[in-house]
Amino acid sequence: MSEHTTDGTVAVESSRGGCGYLVLLRHGQTVWSESGQHTGRTDIPLTPTGRQQAVDAGQRLREAFPRGFEPGCVFSSPLKRARQTAELAGFEGCGVLDGIAEWDYGRAEGRTRQQLSKAGGFEWDIWRDGPRSLPVELEGDWEETLPNGEQVHVHNGEGETLEQAAARAKGAIDEILPLITSGRNVLLVAHAHILRILTSQWLGVDPHFARLLRLDTAHYSVLSVYKGDHVIERWNA
Repeated sequence: MSEHTTDGTVAVESSRGGCGYLVLLRHGQTVWSESGQHTGRTDIPLTPTGRQQAVDAGQRLREAFPRGFEPGCVFSSPLKRARQTAELAGFEGCGVLDGIAEWDYGRAEGRTRQQLSKAGGFEWDIWRDGPRSLPVELEGDWEETLPNGEQVHVHNGEGETLEQAAARAKGAIDEILPLITSGRNVLLVAHAHILRILTSQWLGVDPHFARLLRLDTAHYSVLSVYKGDHVIERWNA
């Protein structure tokens, strides 16, 4: 059920006696989200812009869900950029859900699509080709210095297939589904690709569908149950 707030925005609240909502929040900006470098498991922090985006996202969520989220119903990816976003949005002390860590990009980690297409000798696409189609010579470990002087460790391994990432996302849904079916709203703070893949699994469709869903930094989406079907209630707000 939606209800209007005093400032004219639409608040989202679950119907009494029904299922709760599953709310997905992407983390704020990082230097790699701006540069187009694939950021999977590298533990990169938010930029100052990203930190402010997280604060603003928290305000939008409070407007949409004025009753908030019950204890034990907010979960973050274990990665720093998601945890920082959760804290700055006002959800300190939230749980950690390993299943919503970002897609492991393997050989693509820390590199742009253009760099990878050049290295592979073909127009590489993460959704179509996956990380394991890239040359094995791209595997290894290295350090990158961020603009603020911080160093991050980058690991290029084999990576996950889309199907493996989808199975992991489905496992995360299974973990939190009892909360939703009991009428509680659940918030997941994570990353663009895994949240889009998770949405495909919520809908019960092929994970390649996820490429058609745009999810911007520090934007949220709402999934729900409508007449027994798992649906998208709101997207990229």
